[in-house]
Amino acid sequence: MTRVAVLKGGRSLERQVSRRSGARVEDALERRGHEVVAIDAGAELVELLRETAPEICFVALHGRDGEDGTVQELLEILALPYTGSGVSACVRCADKVLAKYLMRDAGIPTPDFYAFSETAFQELGAGSALPAIEERLAYPIVVKPASQGSALGIKFARTASDVPSALVAAFSYDSKVLLERHVAGRDLAVSVLEGSDGPVALPIVEARPREEDFYDFEARYEIGRTAFICPAELSDELTDRAHALALEVFALFGCSGFARIDLMLSEPDGDLFVLEINTVPGLTETSLLPQAAEAAGISFDELIARILDRAAIHAVAH
Repeated sequence: MTRVAVLKGGRSLERQVSRRSGARVEDALERRGHEVVAIDAGAELVELLRETAPEICFVALHGRDGEDGTVQELLEILALPYTGSGVSACVRCADKVLAKYLMRDAGIPTPDFYAFSETAFQELGAGSALPAIEERLAYPIVVKPASQGSALGIKFARTASDVPSALVAAFSYDSKVLLERHVAGRDLAVSVLEGSDGPVALPIVEARPREEDFYDFEARYEIGRTAFICPAELSDELTDRAHALALEVFALFGCSGFARIDLMLSEPDGDLFVLEINTVPGLTETSLLPQAAEAAGISFDELIARILDRAAIHAVAH
């Protein structure tokens, strides 16, 4: 039996999703015989970790603090092993702009984009450059905050008149925004799980919103809003390409333990584009990683056990 601290909740806009992920993790760990310490990450986090003295931490914190390397840095200072990727990988994956530049430099296909800070609009007149940007990207354009997860703050601008309100919405979540070419096609997610033989790509999940044509936060987390197909109905050749691309991204960013890589399959040309990398993917009832694991014959309890075991092995290795 191991004493495991499950870090969840926190202060990000994904707090409620994180609490749901954490609760499921706690139940799975208890069923596996572990002693579980549930911690809602806040101002007393360090104090609580010192008081409870866990042997290892399961990070179920989504978004700010959990996926951007903040809590990982704290855990390293406290010499506490933890699940998932390290500080460097989290920092690079959480910043969508940085991640896209890294992918572009490495030759990883990702939709064309431009990124601006709020300061650029307020003090450098970036707004006057919008027509040129829009011409180069062509409509529709996806406008998203640079560092939010779970599709938070993402807006779909179909025309020039949609852009200002989309920018306002994105800036309400972050001081930096991304304007990205929309790829029309199919929304795919490839989860990667690290094992004794290295990282393995799990069966692909396709998300098909039932009513909207855009997969937003509500479509992702409200049961019934989206149909999930796993394994996705793809040719063997396409499946192999998507798996290879996800594993390449996992390695490029130095991820470890597990991650989810979100892709778009362009139709009708069949090109694949990487949208983003999630280092602490959701573990809720509607989350994609557990669905992919189940399709691979891995139960939720076994998935959590594998993630925890990999973290323990990494800790010993370092």
